[in-house]
Amino acid sequence: MVGDQIRELRLEKGYSISELADLAGVSKSYLSYIERNIQKNPSLQFLKKIAFTLEVDLDTLIDEKDQETIPIDDEWKELLGQAIAEGLSKEQFKDFQEYVKFQKWKHGKKQIIEFMDDNKPQ
Repeated sequence: MVGDQIRELRLEKGYSISELADLAGVSKSYLSYIERNIQKNPSLQFLKKIAFTLEVDLDTLIDEKDQETIPIDDEWKELLGQAIAEGLSKEQFKDFQEYVKFQKWKHGKKQIIEFMDDNKPQ
């Protein structure tokens, strides 16, 4: 997992968690969550900061062995092909992915608030 890879590279460089967090400009607690695989989906921004600080390529942090291969059906291939043909860039696609993640997060927060409101003492 990415957390294991970061820990291994951090130790090779001789950095403590605090040192790496300070040098990369990231939260020490968040870095710790990543390394302990409590948080398993770090943002691309976070990974870029860590990779730059550890002087490795972004690909080095992502252990391809741990990622599931998801089969892509013909409809997905067609949709993606159309989007590319219409000028969708990789950066725009990544931005869209971040937007979808945000919407899922926002929806989850809304559900929590609704749950809390529904369970308030009267």
